[in-house]
Amino acid sequence: MATILICLTAFLASILTFFSGFGLGTLLAPVLMFFFPVEVAIALTGIVHFFNNVFKLFLTGKHANKEVILRFGIPAVIAAFVGASLLLQFSDMSPLYQYNFLEKNFSIYPTKLIIAVLLMFFAVVDLIPYFGKLAFSKNKLPIGGILSGFFGGLTGAQGALRSAFLIRAGLSKEAFIGTTVVVSTMVDITRLGVYATGFGQHLQKDNLTLLLLTTISAIIGAFIGNKLLKKVTLKFIQQIVATLLIFIAIGLGLGWL
Repeated sequence: MATILICLTAFLASILTFFSGFGLGTLLAPVLMFFFPVEVAIALTGIVHFFNNVFKLFLTGKHANKEVILRFGIPAVIAAFVGASLLLQFSDMSPLYQYNFLEKNFSIYPTKLIIAVLLMFFAVVDLIPYFGKLAFSKNKLPIGGILSGFFGGLTGAQGALRSAFLIRAGLSKEAFIGTTVVVSTMVDITRLGVYATGFGQHLQKDNLTLLLLTTISAIIGAFIGNKLLKKVTLKFIQQIVATLLIFIAIGLGLGWL
């Protein structure tokens, strides 16, 4: 049952991420946290995310904007290394708070709380009309790269913050998707290299079957998403993802996930 739930999440989230620029890592990581420690869930998500991105590179990479990749992607890679290194340090921290509810014990961990706050922020940005009118000039791209790369390395939730900058950078829909895939792949390579030094024992044979099935599910979702690219509006998908983020953020923040 766990494998089916994880694969279904990867499949649906991969479709969503084709339009919103985020979704797979943001939604898959919390589901994996049901079954693995938070740092292992983030690392496993990173592996699926990487192979899914490699597949999408062949579909959309040719539309990527080279200038944006340089100004946004390079700072993101550097910041991702810093964020991933911090995750290794946070993985051994004790719960911030523990409480009982309905005869069950819940623990609030630092990393999950950080993810919860970020997800709630991303959801608010997408749902409140005021934020939708904000525009970031190209000289703000390095700042966006640093922020998305850092939190991508730390929590795996890089896409929403990245999209908040790139979606308002004057790119066409095809260029936006192609650019996000290239930048996301660069960040994935960086953070997976760091994760391997601390969580490598969890990313090997014990979880190979799960990783393979989940990756295949995500790739199928990406293929379908590419076919639907011209039929679905970006704003509609963003609102769906934002609503899901609110529920996930509440669950993580309260220690339920």
